[in-house]
Amino acid sequence: MENWSVDQVCNWLRQRNLGELVPKFREEEVSGAALLALNDRMVQQLVKKIGHQAVLMDLINKYQQQKSGLKSLTYGCETATQKFPEVIIGATDRQMLNSSGPVEQKKYLCSTEKEGELIDHRVLKQKKNLKSFFARYKTLQWTSSYALPDFPYDVKCILAEKKCPDHSMRIRIIEFLQADMTKYLEGSLYPNSQQYNIVVSALLQAYPFLDEDGNGFLLWKRALKDRFKYVRRPIEDDEQVLRNKCKFGHRRGQTRKSSFAENKPDNVQVQVEEEPVHLEGSAMDVHIKWLKQEYLKTQRNWKEVDNRMNVTIEMRRKMISDKAPLKDILRLFPFLRCPYQLFREFQLLTHMDIYKKTVEILEIYSENILSLYAVRNNPINIMLQENLKRHTEEDILKYMKKTAACLLLPDVFGDDSSLFAAVNEEVKVVTPVLEVKNPFHVNSCEFALYVEREELAQLDDCTMALAALVAAFRVFDIPCPKRIHRTLNFLESLVFEVRSP
Repeated sequence: MENWSVDQVCNWLRQRNLGELVPKFREEEVSGAALLALNDRMVQQLVKKIGHQAVLMDLINKYQQQKSGLKSLTYGCETATQKFPEVIIGATDRQMLNSSGPVEQKKYLCSTEKEGELIDHRVLKQKKNLKSFFARYKTLQWTSSYALPDFPYDVKCILAEKKCPDHSMRIRIIEFLQADMTKYLEGSLYPNSQQYNIVVSALLQAYPFLDEDGNGFLLWKRALKDRFKYVRRPIEDDEQVLRNKCKFGHRRGQTRKSSFAENKPDNVQVQVEEEPVHLEGSAMDVHIKWLKQEYLKTQRNWKEVDNRMNVTIEMRRKMISDKAPLKDILRLFPFLRCPYQLFREFQLLTHMDIYKKTVEILEIYSENILSLYAVRNNPINIMLQENLKRHTEEDILKYMKKTAACLLLPDVFGDDSSLFAAVNEEVKVVTPVLEVKNPFHVNSCEFALYVEREELAQLDDCTMALAALVAAFRVFDIPCPKRIHRTLNFLESLVFEVRSP
């Protein structure tokens, strides 16, 4: 490939169903050497569609891996031949590279042991390296000839009619892809990224209409990865798992460490925590008393706050599940009024960083929301357009657009906006709601989260406000009102990445 001309590269793209990229590659004069030198940023400039970017990078990486593997094998064979001719003699290149004949490979690797009782330990090491290469080369090869599984009749009918599948049909397709991929894993829990890419590419090449209406490459890949992540075979009897349990002293009922760490909005790193400890009586009272006293201080020991909030989470969740009054919960655990602790509680429950996810949501969807016809004549949008004329700074314009997009979400879905945010008005509902004053005045805007008509927390901007609103429903286990259900369902589907919104 290093010696290919531009025309040869273009022919190669056509053979891989990437013919759309040919004009751009020809214009930029991408030869074989240039193709192998492409990095992620160059690919993003050359290729517009994310699916094509993933396929192209995967093909390049696979070529380089195979080439480096073959080079290492050739070098290893040459070295072994020079050092130990009596061991390597009689083995041909065809025998060593014949991946379809593992029996012959095994015979070759073991033949020298039968010929002599004593073998130099360096020879054994060389044979071990060759054996590991054969195993690695075999696992890399399965995807090059991958074929889609035989889908059931009803799935075939939907695909033949070129209809965009609904949620249940998407799950069925993913289920069959997972079952088919599992056959190639040989006991491993998860496929690698290359295998995900090639399976999804094969699906979209066979049925291109599945790439339409927002059901793109990355969404299919995410659905497939989630399927392996959350629905996988039991591993309690796996030999490697049992060996590790014995090795590290695992016992039934022993507490384990959770491996998550989250970022605060103020860039303070959360330490790795242990699972909640069962405390009762005076020990729990000591923690609650300390939290109350620390909350009144201006300089707080956030590390210790995190530890004590983690220790008391079991009591807190029991009170919430028993429908204890919110005032009593906040009286015992006042740090839930702090946005950071509210987000941290959300992450303890869901293992999701709600603040980070909200930032991504507003950055991706702001422009789309503001361009919708349904919100063109909305008072919030009119107010935004008037304020945009007064400013030219890029950061201020971006901030105002994100604020407007946040406040317009209920109108996009036809929900009751009064259950979402009270803009320059008094809060009148008991469910979690935002109070927003002067939303487009950078110096005087105010955001606050209200629950049961009382202020829970002051918030810095629309991003933190939206994250706090979603977190409050989950943390305090508050049922979502029907008149705002579609808006919050849209946000949660993006936060938890459960399906295409």
